This record gives sequence, C-alpha cells and structure tokens, in this order.
Amino acid sequence: MASDSSPVPAPTTTGTVTTAVPARLDRLPWSRWHWMIVIGLGTVWILDGLEVTIVGNVAGRLAEEGSGLDITGAQVTGIAAALYVAGACCGALFFGWLTDRYGRKRLFMVTLAVYLGATAMTALSFESWWFFLFRFLTGFGIGGEYAAINSAIDELIPSLYRGRVDLIINGSYWLGAIGGALLSVVMLDTDIFPKNLGWRLSFALGVVLGLVILLVRRHVPESPRWQFIHGKAEDAEELVSSVEHRIEQEKGERLPPPAGEITIHQRKSIGFGLIARTVFGRYPRRAFLGLSLFIGQAFLYNAITFGFGTILTTFFDVPTGNTGYYFAVIAAGNFLGPLLLGKLFDTVGRRIMISSTYLLSGLLLFGTAWLFDRGSLTATTMTACWCVVLFFASAGASSAYLTVSEVFPMETRAMAIAFFYALGTAAGGISGPLIFAGLTESGVVGDTALAFRIGAALMCAAGLVAVFLAVKAERRSLEDIAEPLSVANPAPAGPE
Repeated sequence: MASDSSPVPAPTTTGTVTTAVPARLDRLPWSRWHWMIVIGLGTVWILDGLEVTIVGNVAGRLAEEGSGLDITGAQVTGIAAALYVAGACCGALFFGWLTDRYGRKRLFMVTLAVYLGATAMTALSFESWWFFLFRFLTGFGIGGEYAAINSAIDELIPSLYRGRVDLIINGSYWLGAIGGALLSVVMLDTDIFPKNLGWRLSFALGVVLGLVILLVRRHVPESPRWQFIHGKAEDAEELVSSVEHRIEQEKGERLPPPAGEITIHQRKSIGFGLIARTVFGRYPRRAFLGLSLFIGQAFLYNAITFGFGTILTTFFDVPTGNTGYYFAVIAAGNFLGPLLLGKLFDTVGRRIMISSTYLLSGLLLFGTAWLFDRGSLTATTMTACWCVVLFFASAGASSAYLTVSEVFPMETRAMAIAFFYALGTAAGGISGPLIFAGLTESGVVGDTALAFRIGAALMCAAGLVAVFLAVKAERRSLEDIAEPLSVANPAPAGPE
C-alpha cells in the first residue's frame, strides 16, 4: 500500500480475522438498500442548510423592534454564526472520537438528538445569551453528524458510486437552504405571523423535520467495516449476507464473487497518539491537502451563507422579508453543482475535478468582486453571479468532505473527518463570519469586495494544492486507498 512516509507500528490487538466484507460491499450493484442509506443519513445536511439559511435570513427581523430579542443583525450574522461554527468544530472532535470508538450508528443517533434539542431551545429564546448558547449547542450536534455520517456513507456505498453519492449528499445541504429561504419569506410576513413568532416557528419546523429523519435513520445499519475491526466480525458477516440476499432477490440474479480478502488484527479502540502519527506522520501530504480544501471552502461558505441577506439589504435595499427569494436561487445553483458534476469525480477523476472546481469558483469570484466594487451589479445580477460561482464551489466544497473521508485508514476515518472539519472550519468558518459581518456592516462597497477577494484567493490556493496533491481515489476500495492500521501483513511503504 502506498503512503507518504514510513508505516505506523501496529498497537496491541484483540484477535485476528480474515474477511471479504470490504470486497463484498464494493461489488454490490446499486439497490433499494443503498437508497435507504442515502435517505437515512444524507437528509441531515438538509437540516443544516435549513438552520444556517434561516438564521441568515431572519437576522434583519431579529434586530427589529418587537422581535422578542434584544440583538443586532451583526450579532446574529457575526457572533451567533461564529458560535454555531465553533460548536460544530467542538462537536466534530468530541463525537468524532466517540464514533471511531463506539461505532457509526450509535453516534449518528445521538448527534441528531442533540441537534433536535438545541434547535427547539433556540426557538424559545428570550434573551440574546440564550440564543447564543443554543446556537453553539445546535452546531455541536451538527458537527458530530459530519464525522459519524460521512464515515458511515463512505463505508457502506460501493466504490464505483462513492464519489458522486458523497458529493450529492453533502450538496443536499442546499435543498435545506432553499427550504429555509422560502420558509423565511412566509415566516417573516407580518400579515401572517407577528414579529416575535414567525422566526420561532421557523426553528420549530426544523425540529419536526429532524424527528422524521430520526424515524428513518433507525433502520440504517452499523458499518460492517467498523464491526469487523472492532471485534464484531460475526455481526459484520451476518449483516452483509442479509444485504446480499436482499439485493439478489431484488435484481433476480446471483452476485459475482468478491475480489479478495483482508486479514486484520481486531482492536477495541484507537488512541489519539496513533491517529496523529498516522495522519501527520504517514500521510503528511494528504493532511496538507485536506486542511487546504477545508479552509478555502469554509471561509467562503460560512461568510457568504450567514451574510448574503445582509448584503442584499445593505447595498441593494432589498426588504428583509424578500431576501429569501434571492437566496433560494443561489441555493439551487449550489445543489445543481454536485448533482450535475458529481459523476465526473468518479469518471474523469478526483484530481482534475477537485482542482478545477476550486480554481474556477475562485476566479469567477474575483470577477464578481470586481463588478461589485465598480457598482455594475444589481440585486438580481449579483445573485446570478453568485449562482455561477457557487455552482462550481459547491462541488469543490463537497469534495473536501469526500477527500478526508476516504484517504486515511479506516480506524482513523471519523476522527480525521472531525479534525480537518474542525481545524479548517475554525480557521475559515469562525473568522469568516466575524470578518464578513464587520466588513458588510460598514456599508462600504470596497470593504465587502475585499471579503470576496479573500475568499476567492483561498479557493484558488486550495485548487493549486489539489493540482499537485489530490489522491486518485476514484473507483478504488477504501482499503486500497489507505491500508487499515490493523492489517495483519502490511504492504511496504512507498511514494504515492
């Protein structure tokens, strides 16, 4: 197995097992069972998009007299947004460690429950400090979702489809954004709901949607890959056998034999020291790639998602109740990017697609900043420009999650996702909203154009890193991309 540097020594183990589970999962044709996985796990991104968009669009309303909260729009798009992202970073690290230790299924149920409780409490906010606290806790639950769910998705989806499925699922965030944008239009209409009620009901509807997802998610199984490494080989074999039987009945034909077996030393848990040595000692180039991709997309997306409504109201005099229409348009562009480009990540390849989507979105954003700075845009044309920029940026951003979830060994996967999400998002996602809110609040066109240019520069820089360092992971087994640390007879280390 190729790697960046020397292999990491194997720690104390609890037994040895030879299994064909990874090959059996990868050779499965697409089926109704896979759709159940996608719906049960992927729909949480819709919740995240709903949450973030609602906050961005109700910022102006919350700052108005009679909203029920003593808070400013800048505090909502700045402090509250940064706290939400900070909570997501902390939740990713905390739940990421638990996910690798206790399994994917247990944790993606817990993290959704945390999200639901915190969102319900947000709807009941009566003081700004309460609002800030539960924005942090909502993010805490969402951050845990990223680690648990991306791990489970990659380990359950066949290698032939993994890239496009991962991108589309992460891109489904924007379906929630569309719903949040249109929902805010209705909820902010004072002819329908009073000022102090509409925004609360917006959050409450997110809770209702989450409860529906919770019911579907009960049927999503544990990852067989996690099971056979953590001393549950019989459970893994039983689960995969039942899935194979179900798919053979659905397709009406026998499945081909699996490509091969793997022998691993089972273990109960992985220490932080081994994870750090693996990610940064064995795979330093992949670590640098993951960090670059996350910083670029996090700054751009967190800044713009939380601040787009404020840009419309500040520079184009769009009423606060109408910003949702504009946001729904750019959200649609965001979802179409992964949907239409996702297959190319499995066919054309990761390196070409990751680098090109980052570079294209960065260059287009520079052009948008130039047009905005010289006063050539209206609310409509500004939205059109963002729609084009984010068509490519969305596919690129989703590929950041795909990259860190597939290029590190199985035993470190959830923690690696959590670490790069947390570090990249802390760098770009916390500073982004704070910087962007301050620049936008100034009311100076040049200040906001500067924020655009910073985001564009970071996206271009990440794209250049991907040109040289992106891993050719398309249509390859996860165990081939990064050999498990628990493998009994590790291959000699070599250059990528």
